[in-house]
Amino acid sequence: MKIGLIGTGRIGAFHATTLRSVPGVTDVVVADLDAARAAALADTLGVRAAAGIEEMYADGLDGVVITAATSAHAPLIHQALDAGVPVFCEKPVALDVPGTVGVVERAQAGTVPVQIGFQRRFDAGYRAAREALRSGELGWLHTLRACTSDRTPPPAGYIPTSGGLFRDCSIHDFDILRWLTGREVVSVYAQGANRGASFFADGDDVDTCAALLRFDDDTLATVTATRYNGAGHDVRLEVCGSEGARFVGLDDRAPLPSAEAKLSWRRAADPYATFMERFHDAYVTELGVFAGVAAGRTPSPCAPAEALEALYVAEACERSRRTGQPVAVADVRAPAVAPGA
Repeated sequence: MKIGLIGTGRIGAFHATTLRSVPGVTDVVVADLDAARAAALADTLGVRAAAGIEEMYADGLDGVVITAATSAHAPLIHQALDAGVPVFCEKPVALDVPGTVGVVERAQAGTVPVQIGFQRRFDAGYRAAREALRSGELGWLHTLRACTSDRTPPPAGYIPTSGGLFRDCSIHDFDILRWLTGREVVSVYAQGANRGASFFADGDDVDTCAALLRFDDDTLATVTATRYNGAGHDVRLEVCGSEGARFVGLDDRAPLPSAEAKLSWRRAADPYATFMERFHDAYVTELGVFAGVAAGRTPSPCAPAEALEALYVAEACERSRRTGQPVAVADVRAPAVAPGA
């Protein structure tokens, strides 16, 4: 199986490395607008670099992985669909609702599979929490608490095209909460703040945010995010039910220094520093699943319509942050696209 990869930055290099060891993948070809960067990565990994994206498709592909800049995601997905090539694309599908809806409608109208990269769906902890909840072991659900905290902020140049903290970062929490509960968010109330570098405010963004979500069964969830978490990269979820609870992310490298004098577990000596460390195994599993999607053995586990639902929640949070008022998710929804279709 020959898999192409478009975009050879940090996550692209990681995915290219992973693809070399995915069962059934015998050939990896990389491409980038920066041809020199693609060639350097190819040399490092012992894979091939294509002269360009068109040349890569002309050479024949069984699947393509898109890890280019967010602004290029939608056009590159459409290009893959034009070529009839199964596609994996890192989130988000696009920076706005119209661009995402366009991809959803195109994907639903055809037969070429599209998988969007929400890697937390493949993390062992999240999957165990989902199983416990869906089995009834936790009773009825009353509270969810999710956090995503970066150790250090991204470069200043990343912010103007990131889509903002809710769309770029918290969207992972919105997706995993929908996936875990099987319920839809109906309303949100969100706030944001800037206490760090001025480039966040200059880019019309925030470096810290908090949102209260209400689901269609009246379950409540809090979602927080920050670009400045000095203790380390911290991604956790608390799933609290009437009969029990599950806590995701409490492993030996969780950056949770305790204020308690007596503690029965040790403090992490090597806390996570990046999302790639925290979710390494989930990323590997995710690309292995995509190989099965590309081979026609399994349906896409995260179609573009699923990503659109998470984007609706992010859009509602951004609107709430700006207006200072609660926002109904229905008010940002495109009525022609059915949830999860």
